[in-house]
Amino acid sequence: MGGWRPDTLLGGFEALELQFPDDYDGPVVATLVRLPAGESPRGAALYLHGYADYFFQRHMAERFAAEGFAFFALDLRKYGRSLRPHQHPNFCKNVAEYYADITAAIDMIGAPVLLAGHSTGGLMGSLYAHEGARRDEVKALWLNSPFFDWPVPDWRRVQLRLAAALGRFFPFINDPDYFDPAYTLSLLADWEFDARLKPAKGFPLYYGWLGAISDAHAKVHSGLAIACPVLSMHSDEADIVLDWRHIARWSRSLGPDVRVLAFPGAPHDLILARSAIREEIFSQLFAWAERAVA
Repeated sequence: MGGWRPDTLLGGFEALELQFPDDYDGPVVATLVRLPAGESPRGAALYLHGYADYFFQRHMAERFAAEGFAFFALDLRKYGRSLRPHQHPNFCKNVAEYYADITAAIDMIGAPVLLAGHSTGGLMGSLYAHEGARRDEVKALWLNSPFFDWPVPDWRRVQLRLAAALGRFFPFINDPDYFDPAYTLSLLADWEFDARLKPAKGFPLYYGWLGAISDAHAKVHSGLAIACPVLSMHSDEADIVLDWRHIARWSRSLGPDVRVLAFPGAPHDLILARSAIREEIFSQLFAWAERAVA
């Protein structure tokens, strides 16, 4: 493991490669990114990105730093900065594969964290806060449009279950054209990101991944026991990726201290909303965080 180096994607940030034992794809790494800052009286924050995604939201990191947090983000194994040519992009057979990445990041940060997750990152962060090795080091959990259910009608759920069942035996069968590019393309007017790491059509939808996510959803639906305060945020029909009703419903199954807030008109990644909505999101987030991490 090398030391911190200038990040190759965001000027002014630093990156650290975290190495792990080989898995079924071969060598595996995750990448911890940080915004070097001065004092951090409110502690550390660790952000987990969504599916077909990576950390690029400079403005979020800068806002956390301005609010007194040391900001870190994790490009999980096989995503973004951590994706290697020999790997199946964005793939896992079980979301618990990411627990090692999160644990290593918390160990490297060396302090309790406010754990934050967007979409699939919200799903993984929730499960980690419930059963991960360093769950006691998670002081608070902020969820940005967490992926807690499939946004499909009942007849499509039957198809998903069949595909997931097939994926348990043939995990790398995939549909290369499953994802609608509309959402990612809609972001390009206002935000800059590397389209190789966040392509408009995503990456192939692997049937083994369907099974992993379905299993993770089932855990959430059966109820979790997250001990720390949780803040879950969602949009409305403006979220063209997930169904906000699922987020509102299943967020309340996470633990005893959960607050759910709606921000109508925001996109799927809430912090990429237009400035007025984004400012309200940050205002609510840091007002909650002041109490949650005190």
